[in-house]
Amino acid sequence: MVITLTDADITDLVDEAEQKGELICQPIENGMHYNLPQQWGQGGDHILHLRPGLDVYIRNSRLRQPMRFVLEHESNFPLVAKFYLSGTSRVQTLNATDINCDYREITGYHYLYHLPNHIEVEEWPADQELQVIMISVNPDYFNGFNLERTALPKPLQHLLAGDRTQRFHQSLGPITNSIRQKIQQILNCPYTGLMQQLYLEGKVLELLTAQFIAWQETQHQTIILNTQDIEQLHWAKDILVQHAQQPPSLIELARRVGLNDRKLNQGFRHLFGTTVFGYLQQYRMEQAQLLLQDRELSVAKVAATVGYRSPEAFSTAFRRQFAVSPKAYQLGRRA
Repeated sequence: MVITLTDADITDLVDEAEQKGELICQPIENGMHYNLPQQWGQGGDHILHLRPGLDVYIRNSRLRQPMRFVLEHESNFPLVAKFYLSGTSRVQTLNATDINCDYREITGYHYLYHLPNHIEVEEWPADQELQVIMISVNPDYFNGFNLERTALPKPLQHLLAGDRTQRFHQSLGPITNSIRQKIQQILNCPYTGLMQQLYLEGKVLELLTAQFIAWQETQHQTIILNTQDIEQLHWAKDILVQHAQQPPSLIELARRVGLNDRKLNQGFRHLFGTTVFGYLQQYRMEQAQLLLQDRELSVAKVAATVGYRSPEAFSTAFRRQFAVSPKAYQLGRRA
């Protein structure tokens, strides 16, 4: 069963946990640590306040059951950079015509978004290791920077120039080794006090720079999708799901739905936030999670069922996705 929670529900549950004596909030240097209520799962969030309008959120958790959060964003919503080191979530946007209405944020990818005056529904699956780094920036933070002659994507230009109505959710592709290194430097900051703040703020600016550059580069690859293109892309997605065990090649899939392979792959990035086979990989891993809940199935059987000829290759992919081996995940489900 999926639990649905609003902002008010979350506040009530946190208050209830505190009244029971469960430690929810714990001060840390330059921030706070928030533990998940025990009935939700394990882990929680670190929030580091670097300066007014600039915060870093470090999420490490594992939910006990699937959860759906209904989030109401106000007009002062910040610019958010998000990096998925492990785990995945599904996001639905309600009554929005300027952004995708249903997409996934997945392991190994990073995103940049600004969603003011908007209702967003996030769905998080159970029993997966979730490690996400988020940077929250008030657009006013950039007021001291020289924005002239800056070749930024138009939505970002408008936002930084003061238009707080701009809404966008941009997938920026796989996390590069350079970005991953900067994230690890944030997670393993060797300093305290002022030096910690200076060091972390420098790394945050490096990550934002990398994201701005990545978005610039995607502009040169942008394609325009009409209604028919979108229908064909959803058709291609359905074919992948139906034939996940023996999927067609990229060229064959493109031919079947009437698109060229370039438009197929770029269209998938635009609609679903990942490549064709990135989407297939994500779907296979989700199915594997469900199958591993059956104690009678071997890991080799699960691997074959989701389309892997080699149990070893399946185990490697599963561990990369969820930071745990299939067998350990299955044993954890039995406990």
